[in-house]
Amino acid sequence: MPCPIDCSKVRFAVAAVREAAQLVRRVQKEMVGDALAKGDKSPVTVADFAAQALVGKRLEETFPQMGFVGEESSEALRTDEGSETLEQIVRFVRECIPEANADDVCGWIDRGVGEPTDNFWTLDPVDGTKGFLRGDQYAIALAYLRDGVVRVGALGCPELAEGVRPEKGGAGSLLVARRTNGTFVCSLDDEQAEWQKLSVSECDEVAKARLLRSVEKAHTNTGEIGKLAETLGVVADPVPMDSQAKYSVLAAGGGEVNLRLLSPSRPDYREMIWDQAAGSIVVEEAGGRVSDLDGKPLDFSQGRTLAANRGVLATNGRLHEALLAGLKQIGA
Repeated sequence: MPCPIDCSKVRFAVAAVREAAQLVRRVQKEMVGDALAKGDKSPVTVADFAAQALVGKRLEETFPQMGFVGEESSEALRTDEGSETLEQIVRFVRECIPEANADDVCGWIDRGVGEPTDNFWTLDPVDGTKGFLRGDQYAIALAYLRDGVVRVGALGCPELAEGVRPEKGGAGSLLVARRTNGTFVCSLDDEQAEWQKLSVSECDEVAKARLLRSVEKAHTNTGEIGKLAETLGVVADPVPMDSQAKYSVLAAGGGEVNLRLLSPSRPDYREMIWDQAAGSIVVEEAGGRVSDLDGKPLDFSQGRTLAANRGVLATNGRLHEALLAGLKQIGA
């Protein structure tokens, strides 16, 4: 069924994320098993580049005048060492674009290497590397921004059912949000599936807050998150999950808090815009709130990073001020 939010950018985001997610799934199915046994991360490399090439091509066809900011660059693929990986990427891209060649693919990837403009799209082609390799949670995240504000966001979550429940090998979830128009979810696999509107949890007791915590400890400051939970008297079990799939679960009411605290090893780190753009609007349009650790709105007008923001706090809205107070109390 058509998405209830009817505009050209929403239609594009839905189609592009669905196509890219299905391509990434094929890479995972064909490559991950043997490679993982050898500790080889090449499958996620191939999936990343193939998805960015595909979305870059679709943007070129549909919105050729708009900017594009992606995570990847083809520079390493153009070397002798990268030639074999490039061949694999081209092979997968040809499943969607039969006429694609190596130069085409590199060009489509490199549409995403520039700086943001006043009117652009940003893509994280595979958010959640370890989740992808484990067969757990990962996401394809695409967002449209104008004048430094996220206007449309879409998340493809292949291992989530109804945007909230982990389901390995299931139909997956496709979420889309448009500013002031709400957040909706449907099956990633079925283009005729019915769309459902999402709403965040109504929980207003901080002790019952379910924290969406990264499985990969390197991604945030897990010690400080534990300290925050203790300070606030949180007794609810955390929800372990990687990638922007956490934003989907938060928007669907499956948790109340998602934190990106600064890692002690990288105190000056600033988030990349593609890691937060799509997920942030999905939560906000479902009724939640997203800010940095100081309570400031995320500022997407600073280039490829959120240079004006420290970390990220996303909640169901009702608990946001309590979490900000707790963060201040522990000095995070």
